[in-house]
Amino acid sequence: MKDQLPDREPGERGKHGGRMNEQLPTTIAPARASRMLTAAEFQKLADVPPEIEWFANLTNAHTRRAYESAVKDFMRFAGIERPEEFRVVTRAHVIAWRDDLRTRVTRRGAPWSDASTRHRLSALAALFEYLCDRNAVTHNPVKGVARPKSESGEGKTPAIGDHQARKLLDAPDLSRLLRQGRLSNEDDSTRNKRDRAILSTLLFHALRREELCKLKVKDFRHTRKGVPHLSVPGKGGKRRYLPLHPGTHALIHEYLIAAGHGEDDTGALFRPVRNRMTGELDKAITPDGIYKLVRAYSAELGFKIGAHALRATAATNALDHQADMAKVQEWLGHANIATTRIYDHRRTRPEDSPTFKVTY
Repeated sequence: MKDQLPDREPGERGKHGGRMNEQLPTTIAPARASRMLTAAEFQKLADVPPEIEWFANLTNAHTRRAYESAVKDFMRFAGIERPEEFRVVTRAHVIAWRDDLRTRVTRRGAPWSDASTRHRLSALAALFEYLCDRNAVTHNPVKGVARPKSESGEGKTPAIGDHQARKLLDAPDLSRLLRQGRLSNEDDSTRNKRDRAILSTLLFHALRREELCKLKVKDFRHTRKGVPHLSVPGKGGKRRYLPLHPGTHALIHEYLIAAGHGEDDTGALFRPVRNRMTGELDKAITPDGIYKLVRAYSAELGFKIGAHALRATAATNALDHQADMAKVQEWLGHANIATTRIYDHRRTRPEDSPTFKVTY
């Protein structure tokens, strides 16, 4: 594999200054805002390789982290050290990398998943699509490389039943934490109200846990055509406005009164009740905190699930009750409607099977 790439002397550096492993990922240093570019600064930016330019243009932190891991993995495998070496990569290199990925195991010793292989190939494909657009390469070598197929058109995250969702919405009132007196009365009341508001927001609005943690107090105060809306900061910096369920609206309002930060418009909407580490309570609750919250309440009810299961539950429930697929796509913040269809289980409901239509 490595001898198919251009020869180089050990320790040789590319003309763009440094080995590729040291360059990618990186950022393009901006000029000082106080004046225009100097001739040297202009030339420096003009000489930025398109490979570096592509990565610097990724604005989402999660995407950057995932793409960094994938591209660096391919670089290590193929022995790439300079940006221009991407331009001699062939489909054979990509196929060999894909086959190597499928033989790996995780840190816990489990087989490398097909989904992980697909994600890594997608990241590399995105880089080469950009290089094609910049005319740095003539074609995308990842195109035509067979990728592991999805097991089915349905998501793996389980949706809970309606009766389980109703029990979960009431779970904070019945929690063992409160009954065992592990919290003060004031903390009990605030935590109870906060957790009910969080669970209602997840189950009636299908938010991702990262989106819920980014909500500000002002995001709860939007009104459109006289209807309260929730302003949701979604993936890729895209913001969507969701009509606020009346029950959720009332629960959030009660929580803000109990917590006392209802006037802090630019502050986090959902916050920790206690902080044993720093004592600070004005920061947002973390995605991990949301996961543990849902996990704890659902475990007490006899079904242990994560926060994403509530998003799957809301989407599945909406589609089961004849919500328009395109509207659900917009509601969930999906870029591709195929992702939304994962939550459509109407075709697989046992009661709709032709088995029960046969009459003799």
